[in-house]
Order: sequence, then structure tokens, then C-alpha cells
Amino acid sequence: MKKIILTVFAVVALLTANAQSTWKVDKSHSSINFSISHYMISDITGRFGSFDVEAITNDKFENPTFNVSIDVESIDTNQKGRDKHLKSPDFFNVEVHPKITFVSSSYKQLEDGNFESAGKITINGITKDATFNGKLNGVLKNEKDEKHKAGLTLTTKIEREAFNIGKGMSSLGKDVEVVINIEIKQQ
Repeated sequence: MKKIILTVFAVVALLTANAQSTWKVDKSHSSINFSISHYMISDITGRFGSFDVEAITNDKFENPTFNVSIDVESIDTNQKGRDKHLKSPDFFNVEVHPKITFVSSSYKQLEDGNFESAGKITINGITKDATFNGKLNGVLKNEKDEKHKAGLTLTTKIEREAFNIGKGMSSLGKDVEVVINIEIKQQ
């Protein structure tokens, strides 16, 4: 009888430790930033101010799946004229394609909290494979509500012309570097 009770407790503990839950981004402590070379002598930087990030994972933030949606209208490069041009058909064509999305399909744990998350990214109505290099900065438990929070940094490079972004504009670098810093909270 004692073995049965211990086995039941072990199974319950294992199931509890691996229970999956939804995590949502804390927008006040998160950012999606990008940079691109201009004439190979300087970098133009910008950010998206409106976005959603959701993850499905356990309390330790192991093997998460991600679903990201970015409102392209929220692009901000600190130059209103440039932002207007970026929203035009020359670049993002916001009226036709208002969102950038990423849905992960695989996760690979690396050393020292690093990982790779691969999936499909859709920009300007074009869907391609993408891999984000990530770093889990830490996970903590909020004493007030017993929910967990995690901090992450994700990076990737996107070949802009593969998504018809600024096609043929030789003044711009081919790759856009993307850095996502997020704090995400268990729901």
C-alpha cells in the first residue's frame, strides 16, 4: 500500500511540474526593436510599439511554443516621414498587410539558458521559415499571485527583399536585425 501511495504522489508531482499554461507579454516591460544599415555607413533603428506575444509552456519556461503578432502601423523610427514611407506599398503595405506574425513549430534547448525557436514568419503577406536565437534570462514566482514571470531576449536577421520590403533599394542593407526583449507572465 505504501508503494502505491508513493507512486501516486510521484505521478501527481510529475504532472504538476510539467503542466502547461498560457503566458502573455507584459507590454510595459517589453520591446520589439530593429536596425538596418543605411549606405553601409550607419544604422537606422526603430521599434514596433504595439504587439502581442503568447507562449505555452510549464512553470520553468521549458520547451515553449510562441505566437507573436505585431501591428505594423505602430512602426516608429523617430522620423514621421520615414515611418509613413515604411507603411506604404514600397515597404510594408500596411493597408493590405497590417500584421507581422510568427508562430513557432520547434524548440531546441542549448547551453547556458540559450535556445532556438523555429517556425513561420509572415511579413507583407509572405510566409517564410525563421529561426530566433533566444536567451532565457530568468524565471521567478510572484509571491502575491503565485504566478511565474520570465525574461527573454530573442534575436534574428530577416532578409528584407525576400518579403518585398524595399525591393531594389540599394541604399539599404539586405538584412534587418531584430531584437525582442520581453517579460512574459503566466496567466
